[in-house]
Amino acid sequence: MSFNVREVAEFIINWLDDYSAKSGIDSFVVGVSGGIDSAVTASLCARTGRATFILNMPIHQHPSEVDRSDELISNLVSEYSNVTALEVSLTEVYEAFKSSLPDTQDKSCGLAMANTRARLRMTTLYALAAERGALVVGTGNKIEDFGIGFYTKYGDGGVDISPIADLVKTEVYQVGSALGVPKSIMDAAPTDGLWGDNRNDEDQIGATYSELEKAMNQAEEFQNGKGSPDDLEGREAEVFAIYTKLNRANQHKMLPIPVCVIPR
Repeated sequence: MSFNVREVAEFIINWLDDYSAKSGIDSFVVGVSGGIDSAVTASLCARTGRATFILNMPIHQHPSEVDRSDELISNLVSEYSNVTALEVSLTEVYEAFKSSLPDTQDKSCGLAMANTRARLRMTTLYALAAERGALVVGTGNKIEDFGIGFYTKYGDGGVDISPIADLVKTEVYQVGSALGVPKSIMDAAPTDGLWGDNRNDEDQIGATYSELEKAMNQAEEFQNGKGSPDDLEGREAEVFAIYTKLNRANQHKMLPIPVCVIPR
């Protein structure tokens, strides 16, 4: 999508400000990870002029991720008087929780414990937001939130508002560049930071965000009767299959919770 990046950034800033005014909650809490999505979200919130609490929540975090978060936070705190830095180390909490679980399987790794990290962070964000009368601001982009469901249910998916969820990843980078997000974050490979190793999003998904953006557009075209998945070949077909598989598997995240309605 072609757009004026600065106009888009200003639109989101105004949207955040308007939502805050209408809700009667005049401050924001944003968790940052050293990645582009949370950096852009935190920068947009800071520019509203409203109190913005930026929270770093390391859990066995790779030092480079912590360094990038610290650089972003330091820059925003020095530039905006409304920004407050917070840090809550959750490594000991995570280890205590993990050790309390039944020894029925290996708890040292795996998706369940990766998701637990995200849910501990969500709990922390809401605890601090409640203490400060603030909104928890989501950091998911369009591909993650509505394309492949690449987030933790009731983890990073548990938020009050989502200011960048209508931007695909390449657009988030464009906005980040316009906002002056640190180069270290702009250049870093996207990662969810939930595994305690060097794996990035592409390693987990099997495709780049630019490839997934194309697949998302193709899916929409096919639904509108423009072409067919059978027309795709090679890498395009492979990525479209990845996109379709994840989109179907993660509908439970993207759709409302099923409710059993009792006939009266």
